[in-house]
This record gives sequence, structure tokens and C-alpha cells, in this order.
Amino acid sequence: MEIERKFLVNGTDWKQEVSGLFYRQGYLSSQPDRTVRVRTVEDKGYLTIKGKTSGASRSEYEYVIPYEDAVAMLDQLCETPIIEKVRYRIPYEGLVWEIDEFQGENLGLIVAEVELTDEKQAIQLPPWVGKEVTTEAKYYNANLFKHPFSKWID
Repeated sequence: MEIERKFLVNGTDWKQEVSGLFYRQGYLSSQPDRTVRVRTVEDKGYLTIKGKTSGASRSEYEYVIPYEDAVAMLDQLCETPIIEKVRYRIPYEGLVWEIDEFQGENLGLIVAEVELTDEKQAIQLPPWVGKEVTTEAKYYNANLFKHPFSKWID
């Protein structure tokens, strides 16, 4: 079970003295009840199946797959456009925050996620965390390839 809260990021203070990893990810299935994602992180490949989101929770199964297979699936089988982002991991008050700085058609969107052990777990927010978007589907990666940030109209 994955329990995760998601927030927009304010400013660039979070980025000092931290390096990130480049991710490419695509979707073989992006149904609301289940998603099947293929991802490369540097030179590693992953296949992830996620269930329907309920609040901040959902079931998740992730498997390491050969990098070459992941690249082939991304290039030949996944829905487009492929999500590209740089992910940074920043420890803060006993938790590790993952900050995704999106590229391509989602350039300009920066989202912070934190995994929890319980939906009611109290957390202290870093100073660079802004509005919570945990339940806003438009911020889900599985929706960002269908409705990229660059196409949003405020």
C-alpha cells in the first residue's frame, strides 16, 4: 500500500546542494481504477502497477525489469507523450521528500511528494512546500501525459 501526500513547490531554495536523477516514464494503461507504468531511472528499468487512489492511499506493485525492455516499451508501446522529469530526494524532519521537476510538455511544474506510514501521520512541512494537491487528479503523473501542464488554462 502506498500512502503519499503531494504538494506544489514554492521557489528554488529546496534545490541548493542537491542533485537529481533523470526519469522517463510512460503508461501502458491509464485507467482510473488501475495504471500500468514503465519507467527508466538512469540505467534501470521498472514496471509498476497501481490501483485506484482513495484519499492518499492506493495499492502498488513495482518490479525491476531489464533497462532495454523498459526503453523499448517507452518508445514503442506507451501512450504519448512520455513524462520526463528530474527527481530530487531531500530529507526533512525525519521524512524523505521527493521533488519532481518536470521537463518537456510539463516544464514549469514542480511537485513534492512524501510517503507516509499512515494517512493520519502528522508531518512538518518544509518551508518550500506550497498548496497541497494530493486529491487533485490533474497532478497525477498518469494525467499529466494526457493533459500536460503547458496546456492548462488558469
